[in-house]
Amino acid sequence: MRRSVMGTAVTLAAGAMLTAAMTTASASPPQAPAAQVQPPRTVLVDCLWHRTVRPADFILACGDGNSRLTGLTWKHWGRNAAVAEGLNAVNDCQPYCAAGRFHSYRVTVRLDHPAPWKKNPDVQHFTRLSLTYPGARPEGFQPVMNVPLWD
Repeated sequence: MRRSVMGTAVTLAAGAMLTAAMTTASASPPQAPAAQVQPPRTVLVDCLWHRTVRPADFILACGDGNSRLTGLTWKHWGRNAAVAEGLNAVNDCQPYCAAGRFHSYRVTVRLDHPAPWKKNPDVQHFTRLSLTYPGARPEGFQPVMNVPLWD
């Protein structure tokens, strides 16, 4: 009988230890698989301080809207640069801007010079926009125009 009691005690103790080990293991939160950390995207900040990525349109002349990019098709958007093709719609302001007409010019847009955004330093934003006109361009414009972007 003594062996039977001892065997039972050993079996019960082993069962209790196994139950405790399983309870402890199941009480721990499951380990999530290691996710690949994606670096945050560099953004384009618009006139209203909205962050955008691959916008279809973008206002260049925030004060009066007399120059804007339209129909943008993005070929590349990376952390250090972005490239799109589209149109630059520019008001000729003849005889004055309110009476002027908009003319559209084919343009390649390049964004670069990323830097921390003053409004939110954890966000990288492009600080320069370059416009390259492959053909006709607005009067007084060079074939390549560099435009600093607001912070």
